Amino acid sequence: MAQITNAIVPVAGLGTRLLPATKSQPKEMLPVGRKPLVQYVVEELVRNGARRILFVTGKGKDSIENHFDPDDVLVRHLRETGKEELLAELPMSLANVQFFYTRQSQPRGLGDAIRYGEYFAGNEPFVVALGDSIIGLHADSTVVARMADCYHSNRAAAVVALLEVPKEAIPRYGIARPAGSGDAFRLLDLVEKPSIADSPSNLAVAARYIFSPGIFGALAQTKPDSNGEIQVTDAIRSLIDRGEPVYGLRLRPQERRFDIGNFESYFETFLMFALSDPTHGPGLRRKLTEWLDENHPD
Repeated sequence: MAQITNAIVPVAGLGTRLLPATKSQPKEMLPVGRKPLVQYVVEELVRNGARRILFVTGKGKDSIENHFDPDDVLVRHLRETGKEELLAELPMSLANVQFFYTRQSQPRGLGDAIRYGEYFAGNEPFVVALGDSIIGLHADSTVVARMADCYHSNRAAAVVALLEVPKEAIPRYGIARPAGSGDAFRLLDLVEKPSIADSPSNLAVAARYIFSPGIFGALAQTKPDSNGEIQVTDAIRSLIDRGEPVYGLRLRPQERRFDIGNFESYFETFLMFALSDPTHGPGLRRKLTEWLDENHPD
């Protein structure tokens, strides 16, 4: 299975839809079950072959750097107090991964954030994984590895992960116009937040991309939108318009996207991860059932 070892994780967003929880901590550091959100993203990338990860950060994101920094004092304390089993849960266990950080001075869109990784990626293909989205329960997903296979076997300029969404959700996403069916297919277009009537499909962009270095030239030529943001969708469309091979790859049914964009999705994600926890899940389910029976009887 082909691997792509470079990954960019944009984490510079302000997280305003999750205020006040995100006033003094990044959205990406909110706990989901027993781990912060961004740790699941990193663990997924590492399982799928990433060995060099660049975080594109912004103001107030220092705790992300702290989280992935080695902490010899904590490691020594856990070992001296007989709690070595906790070491496997900590990000310091990712010893074979190099972390890099750069700062997006102003939040000018995902496309602009990706541009900050040009010198990091060099002449190699790279993954982009949005730092506020987990793919699969407990990040149990091989989508990035399958995207890498698709990229190499088709000599693609880009591969975009796609997820079927209900019709009413279409106006919230970038939507693909596929050239075929199956798990992987060439893309004819990407439409940003179309109306239901004008939508070319119900296949939504799902927070994971693979790009060749050619995306940086496309981004440099992409004009800001009405909000002053550079949209990566526009840059991908320019690749398609030039005849470059751009592919879509479907998530598998069990690879649900957990998008922590608002409190409703955050609460739902936290509950699902907590209830499925092998240690604490069974007891939590019993307590939750008791609480529902007492407070919401039929």
